[in-house]
Amino acid sequence: MAMGRGSDATVSVLILCLLVLQTEMVQSVTYTVGGAGGWTFNTAKWPAGKRFRAGDVLVFNYSPQAHNVVRVNALGYRSCKTPKGAQVFRSGKDQIKLQKGANYFICNFVGHCESNMKISVTAM
Repeated sequence: MAMGRGSDATVSVLILCLLVLQTEMVQSVTYTVGGAGGWTFNTAKWPAGKRFRAGDVLVFNYSPQAHNVVRVNALGYRSCKTPKGAQVFRSGKDQIKLQKGANYFICNFVGHCESNMKISVTAM
């Protein structure tokens, strides 16, 4: 009898874990930065009105010959300068998972960030 109860408890714990995992997966949302126009100039206001959560995925679609995506800190975002060690994405179809808190992205091609090719996203 005791063996059966332990087995039932194990199954219950596994089911609970699966439900929690499924809830986490359902809650994440994928956003295409810039909408149909993609990652391009004047996208700084694109996040307005959207509610982001940690784990959501931003998809950056662009021509890799013309642009890139750089994950920067707040100073890099404000100054349009790439900090040492910043993560640079160049595929043209980058999928980046948001971290909790502030997330900053710029294009570091000359003049692009200054033309508002940058976004700031706060994920809860």
